[in-house]
Amino acid sequence: MRLSNLADYAVVTMSAAARHCGGGRTSAAELAAETGLPVPTVQKLVSKLSAAGLLRSTRGTGGGLQLARPAAAITVADIVEAVEGPIALTACVEGAECSVEHDCSVRPHWPLVNAALRGALAAIPLTQLARPETLEQEVA
Repeated sequence: MRLSNLADYAVVTMSAAARHCGGGRTSAAELAAETGLPVPTVQKLVSKLSAAGLLRSTRGTGGGLQLARPAAAITVADIVEAVEGPIALTACVEGAECSVEHDCSVRPHWPLVNAALRGALAAIPLTQLARPETLEQEVA
């Protein structure tokens, strides 16, 4: 399984936004510069993440972007779902047509698999991703 580029970029963008916690507001342009992502991509993500209640945008003097709730209360699952919708490995779980549905003995079990996957992503808070760590530290 692989995240879409947009979901990956959303996690990167939210991690950068979380590093601004307590330090005031930031902007889409600033997040783009920090992450190396194109400004239009970050603007699109900001729109989706704001609509999902993960980012808050304030206009005017002193305005900008900030997390809509504490970083510890935002998970990777929240971010992925804000961009991709419900986490599901197969389309049939979401009601899509399947050519083998009538003979499929696995279909009743996909919700369990999807719940386990969502649970794993929900166990990773944004605070963990916002910390600067090396790969060796994460694996250990």
